[in-house]
Amino acid sequence: MVPLVAVVSGPRAQLFACLLRLGTQQVGPLQLHTGASHAARNHYEVLVLGGGSGGITMAARMKRKVGAENVAIVEPSEISYRYLIIALGIQLDYEKIKGLPEGFAHPKIGSNYSVKTVEKTWKALQDFKEGNAIFTFPNTPVKCAGAPQKIMYLSEAYFRKTGKRSKANIIFNTSLGAIFGVKKYADALQEIIQERNLTVNYKKNLIEVRADKQEAVFENLDKPGETQVISYEMLHVTPPMSPPDVLKTSPVADAAGWVDVDKETLQHRRYPNVFGIGDCTNLPTSKTAAAVAAQSGILDRTISVIMKNQTPTKKYDGYTSCPLVTGYNRVILAEFDYKAEPLETFPFDQSKERLSMYLMKADLMPFLYWNMMLRGYWGGPAFLRKLFHLGMS
Repeated sequence: MVPLVAVVSGPRAQLFACLLRLGTQQVGPLQLHTGASHAARNHYEVLVLGGGSGGITMAARMKRKVGAENVAIVEPSEISYRYLIIALGIQLDYEKIKGLPEGFAHPKIGSNYSVKTVEKTWKALQDFKEGNAIFTFPNTPVKCAGAPQKIMYLSEAYFRKTGKRSKANIIFNTSLGAIFGVKKYADALQEIIQERNLTVNYKKNLIEVRADKQEAVFENLDKPGETQVISYEMLHVTPPMSPPDVLKTSPVADAAGWVDVDKETLQHRRYPNVFGIGDCTNLPTSKTAAAVAAQSGILDRTISVIMKNQTPTKKYDGYTSCPLVTGYNRVILAEFDYKAEPLETFPFDQSKERLSMYLMKADLMPFLYWNMMLRGYWGGPAFLRKLFHLGMS
């Protein structure tokens, strides 16, 4: 189990009010849902906003610093604190696509980004007969940016396995200008795309789904106003995403609505006792659980030295990772930094499809996430990288 700390709950409107009062220490009563050993309190040493990967990980780390009774995870409510960690994640905005989310009531359409629609993806695959299988990538930041194409590769493998591949025209319509943001991995993926006869269209953004007609409407980002209607036998939607509404107009946000933090220390740029981690921040790196793990180790050290009235020196390099599942038993393990340069852990070329990386993704990574990261003991593979590369990186 994750180490127990107080969990605070309440309406998001109250959290918004709390964020507007960052300069104060008393903001009202708490509503607590806790273990029996915890009583309601009005003040905590460390307050964590958000109960996802980043929030739970940092709460576990802070518990060892100041004690469980002095840490609270907020989901969310009004509160008081000495240090505030914001880990509210990212918001899925299906409604920004005309025809969604109500279009998911129809067959042939699914999305792996929601528990409400992920099984519809599998059903669409099973029911596929002949025609276009379309996969999309929106014109916004997203969490796990490799996932929209992972499902494409897995679907192609499924079609081959079930004898349907010759009847499937597989299309990846992405709003981006490249298949991947790091050239080394993009080159490897392009080879796979060519080998498997996949169609990739760049700067194409999904703006409407006509689920009753099985039609998807895309805008051409290079030619504003120009649209294209494509019929589909299967459609996988990656939704537009944005900062949680509660953050967008709060004083902790930048102009785009993300928590405004220093990219090296994760300390807020204007409020020295406020920190951010994970998908809700404006850190210029890919939003992944691997990034959260690395950030948690840095933020742990940042807060530790600030608690001692010292200046943080440990710097986050933007490390993130995307295990690109390219088939039933193959993975390209992409690891890179702020500069979009490879930052690989192992002493071999990770741009190659490998069974070993698939086994690590399928078996080791879930163990690390549930048993190490969420308990505050996994800060990423930097120490392994140094070991495998003889201390050179």
